[in-house]
Amino acid sequence: MDGKMFILGLSLGMIGGAILVANSYKARKLVRDSQEQIRKKADELSKCKCCDCENEGEENS
Repeated sequence: MDGKMFILGLSLGMIGGAILVANSYKARKLVRDSQEQIRKKADELSKCKCCDCENEGEENS
């Protein structure tokens, strides 16, 4: 009986560990993707503002 309980506990531990690793990987990937989207948006906004400033300077001249 002790051997069966050990195998059951080992199996449950392996399954639980796999679930934790899978969930944390998904969370890390989600955070990484969100950060990348924010960086891209910030770059786009900063480029647009720079272009607008350059165009305004040329119009006033």
